[in-house]
Amino acid sequence: MYQQQSNIFQHAAPVYNSSAYHPATSGGVVKSELEQPFIKQEGKVLPVTAETLKKRMKDRLTSLEDVHRSHQRERDSLQDRLVASESHVVELEASVGRLAQRYRFFQEMRGYVQDLVDCLAEKVPRIEGLEQAMHLLWKNRADKLIERRQMDIKDQADDYGPGKPPLPGYDREAKVRRLAEREARRARRRREREHALILGQTHNEGMSSDDEEMQSEVIRFNDDKAKILSEVSTMFEDVVEDFSSFEGIKSRFELWKYDYSDTYMEAYIALCVPKLLTPFIRLQLIDWNPLQTGSKSLEQMEWYDSFLLYGYRKGQSVDSDDPDVKLLPTLVEKVVLSKLAVQVEDIWDPMSKSQTELLSKLLRTLILEYPTVNSESKNTQALLRAIVKRMRKCLDDDVFMPLYPRSLVENKQSNPYQFLQRQFWTCFKLLRNIFQFSGILGDALLQEMALGSLLNRYILLALQTANPSSETIDKCKAIVASFPKSWYVSLGSDQTLPRLEPFCRLLVHTGSAINQAASNNSKDKGEAKDSIKQVTKLLVGMHAMDHAVALSHKLSLKEVKNIGSDK
Repeated sequence: MYQQQSNIFQHAAPVYNSSAYHPATSGGVVKSELEQPFIKQEGKVLPVTAETLKKRMKDRLTSLEDVHRSHQRERDSLQDRLVASESHVVELEASVGRLAQRYRFFQEMRGYVQDLVDCLAEKVPRIEGLEQAMHLLWKNRADKLIERRQMDIKDQADDYGPGKPPLPGYDREAKVRRLAEREARRARRRREREHALILGQTHNEGMSSDDEEMQSEVIRFNDDKAKILSEVSTMFEDVVEDFSSFEGIKSRFELWKYDYSDTYMEAYIALCVPKLLTPFIRLQLIDWNPLQTGSKSLEQMEWYDSFLLYGYRKGQSVDSDDPDVKLLPTLVEKVVLSKLAVQVEDIWDPMSKSQTELLSKLLRTLILEYPTVNSESKNTQALLRAIVKRMRKCLDDDVFMPLYPRSLVENKQSNPYQFLQRQFWTCFKLLRNIFQFSGILGDALLQEMALGSLLNRYILLALQTANPSSETIDKCKAIVASFPKSWYVSLGSDQTLPRLEPFCRLLVHTGSAINQAASNNSKDKGEAKDSIKQVTKLLVGMHAMDHAVALSHKLSLKEVKNIGSDK
């Protein structure tokens, strides 16, 4: 019974015993003791008091109030969310037009890009064909001039060499015809120089480039070139301007960048634009030959002017992190350097002073003004390799120095002497042309080609063939003056570059031979002493102090020091 009552009072308010006496019904007899309910706690049965019931009711009320407050907060949250949802619905309804416009833009852009790609897929093979045709035209012209020069050298070497057998009739007639044409070209160049040279200037035979062509060849070349350019001008005549002009393409992608810059960046359009523009730039560069005087500079071209300020709005600051800032440098590195490498390998003549000066000047400009033209760029590396390869080919195929006994060249009016002098100055011109790339190519590479393959192998041979004289010293002065001064920066004060040692020994021998020749003639002793001073100054200028000291017994020590201080 107690267990049953305990379970009841755990779930309901306490109830008094129904059999208790009530005054209204029991005749006023009051029962002195109430039956008390009991609860079970920790294994014990305890009676339930009024205080316990009150406390439990308060706890229950507190719990219900907490639940009520929680429901109120949930209601408030739902009301806030309802207000926010209604506001969001209004915003979405208001943005329907903008989103529709955005959708239409990207659909149009998608169609535009697809059509542009399809157009280029059709035009690129034709552009490549025109590129090859124009390149072949320039290459054939360059090959003819080089072949003619090599044949002229061979003819002169055969004519002026001892003991050459006579040629057959046909070959003899062709040789005579080449001789007449060669002398006529030289005479015309000589007359032009006489009008152009400044008073006091001199010219050495062999320093000019023989690139004159027959009038018929010039006309044929210009006709073929005009045909190619005619096809270039009509390449996009069947295409609307939006797909064929730089401004049409530029405006499309600039609008994308201005209005939807987030998607412009996410789609990596800055990487795609150069690839889309490359065919149009290649088409415009078909007639570009920077090795020819008067050729257009890159800054004068339409594509350069159009994309110089691509993606920039007037009044806004330039963001250095914006990839579109590198658009022009990227185009120069990807398109211009690739074309230039092919031209260098097939068209450039290292023997030509004008072509070499134009090429080196262009390279220095590109390196200085375009950060993408650097040693880490693959296209830059390919261009430099093409330059070195072409120089090596020129050293192997175009350089020739005749080997004559001194007795054959003593007469300065003889043909062997004139041919030897011409070949010396031709080699000297090539030497200076190689030095045009100082600071572009590595010093070790330049020294290997200019000193090892040209100076020590050919030029010294010509200097050794002639009798030592003031003319020899003048030639050595010209050679020393052409050396880059940066070579001597890291050298000590006593020894020069290892590859210059043979040249220094030649200078010492020349000075000694001049002094010995003048020893028996008092009139020539003063001139000999001046010559030795000049030789010593050249040695000191090359940091070859050991060789200068070897020659110092011809001078006082004080004079050697003075020469060293004046270098």
